[in-house]
Parts: sequence; C-alpha cells; structure tokens
Amino acid sequence: MKLSLIVLSGTVAMTLGGCAMASKTYTSDGREGFSIDCSGSALSWGKCYEKAGDLCGARGYDLLEKSGDQGSTVAANQFGLYGGSVMSRSMVIACK
Repeated sequence: MKLSLIVLSGTVAMTLGGCAMASKTYTSDGREGFSIDCSGSALSWGKCYEKAGDLCGARGYDLLEKSGDQGSTVAANQFGLYGGSVMSRSMVIACK
C-alpha cells in the first residue's frame, strides 16, 4: 500500500508542477512564431514568459498577442453539484 501512495503522490506532483505548452505557428506578417499556452491554476504568466525565453534564447522575442480569461465551471451528477474556476492564458511570440 505504501508503494502505491508514493507512486500516486509522484504523479500528482508532476501534474501540478506543469509546463507551458508551445506549438509552431505563422504570424500575420509571415514570420514563424509560437503559440504558447500556460492555462490552469498551477501555471502563471511567468511560465509563458519562461517558455518564450527557452524557445528564443538570447535572440529575444516579440510579443505579438496575449490573452487571458478567468471563468467558472459547474457540473452535476447524481452525487452532487461541483464547481471550480478555470484560468486560460495564451500568447503568440516571434523570435527576433
């Protein structure tokens, strides 16, 4: 039983630690850029900026778009009503 608890807590720690996700895209002016998503309560705008720095390195980057929204969600089933907050954060960058 102790082993399963250790494995479970390791999995939870990795899930809560989280990382910003990035995908390649093209900007409106034709440059190659990155769309970065750092949504969720375990992440912050700092994680988005950190990911942008990792992607572009010493060259730096131009922040082309930034959006964030906080909302709430509610779900219900036969056992009760559940609610929570949802935070979405995303930005589009282009390396210099």
